[in-house]
Amino acid sequence: MMITKQGSGGLFTDPDPDKARLFFRNDKRNARMMKSKIMPLSRAMDWFVRDGDYLAIGGFGSNRTPIAACHEIVRQKRKNLGFLGHTSTHDMQILSAGEVYDRIDISYGVGLEARGLSRCSRSYMESGRVTVTEWTNYSLTARLKAASMGVPFLPARQMLGTDTFERSAAKQATCPFTGMELTLIPALFPDVSVIHVHEADCYGNARFNGIAVSDIELAHASKRLVITAERIVPHCEITRNPDATLIPFYLVDAVCEVPYGAYPGGMPYEYFSDEENLNAWLLAEKTAEGFAEFIQREIFDCKDHNEYIGIHGGIQRMIELRNKELLIEKEVIV
Repeated sequence: MMITKQGSGGLFTDPDPDKARLFFRNDKRNARMMKSKIMPLSRAMDWFVRDGDYLAIGGFGSNRTPIAACHEIVRQKRKNLGFLGHTSTHDMQILSAGEVYDRIDISYGVGLEARGLSRCSRSYMESGRVTVTEWTNYSLTARLKAASMGVPFLPARQMLGTDTFERSAAKQATCPFTGMELTLIPALFPDVSVIHVHEADCYGNARFNGIAVSDIELAHASKRLVITAERIVPHCEITRNPDATLIPFYLVDAVCEVPYGAYPGGMPYEYFSDEENLNAWLLAEKTAEGFAEFIQREIFDCKDHNEYIGIHGGIQRMIELRNKELLIEKEVIV
């Protein structure tokens, strides 16, 4: 192919699929056999998330996002991470508060959808301490898809002629078959990813409800994958309905049982998002001093996600959010 143009953005990960295969072959921490992978979340984040790694977070916006894992990464003071800002909202807000990443592939971030903009994420992105490469939502999905297919790039017909292309790390090339111009989108192999699901067994066979976005591609593309689950179910429950398994055990390195692990975000058919909590973040961000105290109380003073939920009303609050989610589900069905 003849390369006719390329974006000016940095490429933070190597798109070579053979190097990824070599990693899987040689990585001594890789535990993807069919054996129990259950461990505490703190241990999984300590073992699999290292300073300098490229991190990806699953979920969609504030839905089914592994917030407990984001808190733990900040709590453990990880630094110099790369970050996949695909459909990032509250997860990016948390990681920005901890200043854990210094480079980001971004398509949607800073905004918390209809709730407003995160001053914390915006100021950190504008600080000059973060290297930014821009993409569209689809192109980031295509990057993960290429990695999951074991190819170094995928061709697409998008971003051409846009400022997003100019700030991306994609290339423009002439198709050898038709002569049309195409975007070449490089594969993305995250060093470590965390995906929150409804259920998983001890081996890592995982299933979830609701929109998948790019989590299936992300699971296949990731060099290491930590599953956080609302509940651990017996393996016989998985084999009873094998078609429901969306992420198989051989893609998974660790399984952590984290009830309400997406809180204060929502979990489809489980619990609604805590809008009061999410709004409290936006209010706290208005002053640097107030926000520092807020983060200390919300993250560092909590030893784990159970304590975090406890300071926000505990199980009674979760029952209220569960009832709200089930009521909305009933109204939709009717």
